[in-house]
Amino acid sequence: MTAFLDSSALVKRYANEPESHLVQAVSEPVIASDLATVEVPAAIWRKHRAGEVSASDAHTLCRQFLDDVSSSSLDRNTVLMKASEDILHGAIDLVARHPLRAYDAVQLASALSASRLMGGCSFGCFDRKLSTAAAIEGLPVLWALEEE
Repeated sequence: MTAFLDSSALVKRYANEPESHLVQAVSEPVIASDLATVEVPAAIWRKHRAGEVSASDAHTLCRQFLDDVSSSSLDRNTVLMKASEDILHGAIDLVARHPLRAYDAVQLASALSASRLMGGCSFGCFDRKLSTAAAIEGLPVLWALEEE
């Protein structure tokens, strides 16, 4: 089955964080929202500003991520879904039903769209509210998150 990973999960593919091993163990094809092209580098640079990675490592990690999602790469690790008008309308509906931030709603709407297109997909993230909303919406969630 295809896995949809939000940006909180994708960052763990590139930066060493708690639970990185869970994301790195995902062997199925990965789909992500094109929002990740901004969110993942933003998270990596936030790590640099916090002193967790050097500027050189941040550049390298961002380049690896962008190469993996680049449409010019023949062996992409992650396929991006465009945040289309339908997905944005779906996100509007989701924020009415769940206590989600705007971009999290777009992530979930993208995952639901991917699931419809692919005949099902699992969902991976490291945000409790988003994970709970995904489960309520019928997506199989990859990881059970501990109480905060």
